[in-house]
Amino acid sequence: MKRAVLAVTAVAAALVAPAADAAQPVRFATFNASLNRAAEGELVADLSTPDDPQARKVAEVVQRARPDVLLLNEFDYAEGGAAVDAFRANYLAHGQGGADPIDYPYAYTAPVNTGVQTGMDLDKDGTIGGPGDAYGFGVFPGQYGMVVLSKHPIGEARTFQRFRWVDMPGAQLPDDPATPQPGDWYSPEQLAALRLSSKSHWDLPIEVGGRTVHFLTSHPTPPAFDGPEKRNALRNHDEIRFWADYVSPGRGRYIYDDAGVSGGLAPGAPFVIAGDQNSDPVDGDSNGARQILSAPRVIDPLPGSAGAVEASLAQGGANADQRGNPYFDTGDFNDKAPGNLRVDYVLPSAPLIPLRAGVFWPASNDELARLNDASDHHLVWADLLN
Repeated sequence: MKRAVLAVTAVAAALVAPAADAAQPVRFATFNASLNRAAEGELVADLSTPDDPQARKVAEVVQRARPDVLLLNEFDYAEGGAAVDAFRANYLAHGQGGADPIDYPYAYTAPVNTGVQTGMDLDKDGTIGGPGDAYGFGVFPGQYGMVVLSKHPIGEARTFQRFRWVDMPGAQLPDDPATPQPGDWYSPEQLAALRLSSKSHWDLPIEVGGRTVHFLTSHPTPPAFDGPEKRNALRNHDEIRFWADYVSPGRGRYIYDDAGVSGGLAPGAPFVIAGDQNSDPVDGDSNGARQILSAPRVIDPLPGSAGAVEASLAQGGANADQRGNPYFDTGDFNDKAPGNLRVDYVLPSAPLIPLRAGVFWPASNDELARLNDASDHHLVWADLLN
């Protein structure tokens, strides 16, 4: 009998204890951290000391969620990665609010289209210059930029900052309602220069356990702040479509990157689409996110939070009229319109296996609810087996 008990115990231990070489899950995340500032150089100045209140909260959110690979949206670009280095050294490397420090030995950032002037009157306000005449809305080059932090090596990036909107087959180009010609809001000269991405689109190969996972990151323009021509809403749709085409075999042949290489992602390559898409699949002004949710091999791990449900009920307003489940909301927006929405996504592809996912939005009875105002967006994460 004793021998039998020992045998059963050994079997149970084998079932509970993972094998030494068992694959470990990797946590991918996205967070629109709202670390954007009104003037060039201001973010670098704020992060050069360890006492910026907002940056401390953002860092603590990251330290509590502890992603292995993280996209930060709305993180102003600074030449040479100065802002990224300062954030890692002065904030993430020091425990915030009782959380443990977190180290990201690898980082990637690059120029974006926001604030880069076109020299043309894109917004038709009668003047040339200003944020509405940039390739992407911004007061200075790099405002609302992006950065990826990783515990795993980042390979050679493929960027699509300069891909032209007009080069997308069937592009939803805005129409001037005052003229009979379709798709003529922009002049031929403007269309010849206008870029699709309001910030940039990046394909970053992340080396995880000897395999490559393509981290497909972007931040499409909000589908608002325009007129009856809907230039921002249409651009949002096509910015999201870019990744849907990129990962769909045969649909990405038209795509070219900033190095002049054409074509989409290699068939079967594992990927994770991540970022603030500024689009809810059900509510709000753009439902373009449906394009990536229904793209080939994409798995929606359906991250959610109790805090989002509580906020929707407590805030009321537009939230009461929405059709989507508030459990999946990631953005805490104006309660009159549009209300809280699901706009931030971490979408893995097969053969990656999602184990669990969530939105960092603590309910009011949680001590960590003090971090909910770090940004009007909440960090979204998914644990994946490669």
